[in-house]
Amino acid sequence: MFHFFAESSQLFDDGKRIAISGDDYNHMVNVLRMKVGEEFSVSLRDDADFSPSGDSQSGSEEFANTREYRFGIESITDTELVGELRFIKESGAELPSRIYLFQGLPKADKMELIIQKAVELGVYRIIPVKMKRSVVKLDEKKAASKIKRWCAISEAAAKQSKRALVPEITMPMTFREALKYAEELDIKLLPYEMAEGMDYTREVISDIRPGQSIGIFVGPEGGFADEEVEAATESGFRSITMGKRILRTETAGFTMLAWLMYTLER
Repeated sequence: MFHFFAESSQLFDDGKRIAISGDDYNHMVNVLRMKVGEEFSVSLRDDADFSPSGDSQSGSEEFANTREYRFGIESITDTELVGELRFIKESGAELPSRIYLFQGLPKADKMELIIQKAVELGVYRIIPVKMKRSVVKLDEKKAASKIKRWCAISEAAAKQSKRALVPEITMPMTFREALKYAEELDIKLLPYEMAEGMDYTREVISDIRPGQSIGIFVGPEGGFADEEVEAATESGFRSITMGKRILRTETAGFTMLAWLMYTLER
């Protein structure tokens, strides 16, 4: 079943129907060739018990209690598709913790892959970070263009994986700005090749509880500079290992998210 995101303003007839137009209409009618009678599911962007773009970064088990609306296509015109509500159920698609991925800006198009897979694995927000060893340099104009593209990838991945929300991609931050942004998070992790052994990592991961907000810092291709590791440690980040092999920047975030999904999912 195909999944979409909508605003509550698209509901009418006391919430019993929804009107789809624009890009989603085009995708449903002209690409997917959906017909009257077929079902589709919807998550309302402003329906969940949290604000994806709000200032609060604290976690809550209630975060996972989002709803999925199931509609059947009632009519299709040249410009609009109308769905009739069939039932509402708890989505259960979200992890019970907000996970923030602070990703050192990688080269080429790696960020697109990172965003796609991180969204599939349950990330809540992705923060691109300009680190000392980042090769990519984005000025404000380039950054705005990249963010638009990255947000579209996030939404497409959220639809595919039937997420209850579209994870936000923030504007790129400096390392210091990112540390400041992460101050209020409950758990702060720094995957680092010089960290203690796997026993310590297992202990740290196993102690994380549903509802805690989690930040993960991942370095770019060249890894973290020594002063970045020092600054992160002073800010409360715990250095953990990801094994005896050196992982690529695009692999490190996926691995951490998979571990956390296994730990937190109920």
